[in-house]
Amino acid sequence: MTLLIVIIVLALLFDYINGFHDAANSIATVVSTKVLTPLQAVIWAAFFNFVAFFIFKDHAVANTIGKTVHGEFITLQVIFSGLIAAIAWNLLTWWYGIPSSSSHTLIGGFAGAALMNAFWNQPGLDFEAIVAMDKISKTLFFIFLAPLIGMTISAFITLVTIQHNLWLRTGIIIASCMLTWFAFDYFEQIKMADAAQKVYGSSSDWSSQEGEVRSLIRGYDEVGAEGLAAQVSLLFPGSEPALTSKLSKSLSSADNSVMVWGIMAVAFLFVLAFWYVEKFTTPTAYRVGDMFKKLQLLSSAAFSVGHGGNDAQKVMGIIAAAMVANGDIEDIKNMPDWVPLACYTAIGLGTLSGGWKIIKTMGTKITKVTPLEGVCAETSGALTLFMTEQMGIPVSTTHTITGSIIGVGATKRLSAVRWGVTIQLLWAWVLTIPISAILAGLVLMLVRSLS
Repeated sequence: MTLLIVIIVLALLFDYINGFHDAANSIATVVSTKVLTPLQAVIWAAFFNFVAFFIFKDHAVANTIGKTVHGEFITLQVIFSGLIAAIAWNLLTWWYGIPSSSSHTLIGGFAGAALMNAFWNQPGLDFEAIVAMDKISKTLFFIFLAPLIGMTISAFITLVTIQHNLWLRTGIIIASCMLTWFAFDYFEQIKMADAAQKVYGSSSDWSSQEGEVRSLIRGYDEVGAEGLAAQVSLLFPGSEPALTSKLSKSLSSADNSVMVWGIMAVAFLFVLAFWYVEKFTTPTAYRVGDMFKKLQLLSSAAFSVGHGGNDAQKVMGIIAAAMVANGDIEDIKNMPDWVPLACYTAIGLGTLSGGWKIIKTMGTKITKVTPLEGVCAETSGALTLFMTEQMGIPVSTTHTITGSIIGVGATKRLSAVRWGVTIQLLWAWVLTIPISAILAGLVLMLVRSLS
């Protein structure tokens, strides 16, 4: 029990460090464009880090992190060693102002300690027998894909935003909102179908009723979580009421309507601001610039919500994995309510502490960022984080916002991006997981030798 408490404290400490290490991701552009002072910016970002607690309910990323390593190889010593390595690498990169990924630091440390533990006890084991390769491969794949997605979306948003024809710009935004709506509805249906399969998949009737279950899920908005759970339970005669209640809770967690309506509201405010400045006032350079400064408050808030929702979940997964290893809970999804609350609080407090050493790299060294470009980069980063969270993929907020900043810089001209700095960042991204894994393995060997 003592080691479990130490692990929980270390995990929350890592979450706090993650907050001030990655604070630059949320506030670099809004500070470099002088929309907010550094103090105002960290308070703003920290607040919306915590707001994510009320938006992200399914904890898909936490589930992915916690199940990166197969359960039989997870011990409290493994988690302890992984956290020590992750904290050490995070502090080192923060000290030198390198915007490395806290997410990948944590994953690398966890996996590296587990591998050392497995090879120590059972030499010759196959790599795939220790770690979940499907989860690791997705994480590795998105090291490169997340910044590319962020870069593509930010370039698209920038080109739409600078479009002179207001009607065309508005039409593209509306079409993009419709596409976003359908995409998130698709993610929601997948998660709800997975939830139903986990509850009723072992039933002998599942294979014959799966199509009907998926058909019922499409009507979720009309009946809600409890109504849909009741409808699904009727397809499986004799099922226990507890299963219906469990499914209702899972369906409610998978409901992403708050997130989607939030995206639509931000898009509406953007369109409203464009029309007001360009049709109801004289669109001077000062007024247009002032409009984008105000819009950057919205975009930075959205990115801070995505940052909190994505990164706090990673620590939730580690704490839940420790509680499973200690026998306190049976499954990661059964984590008590205090775990997410503590994690969102810790990352919010960390962001409040700031990460000044990295802000210069993110806000000025990659490319010079104006308020317009800050809006486009942060909006792109937020959309990428929301989308990957729905997919349960633990991406790096650092990688995402860096790609987004590169995207807005490249729309001006390719030479506007300082590619030398970008290549240095890329090396830090690639090396983070293996270095964290090696550090965690060495820490585990030290812990073993001392115990």
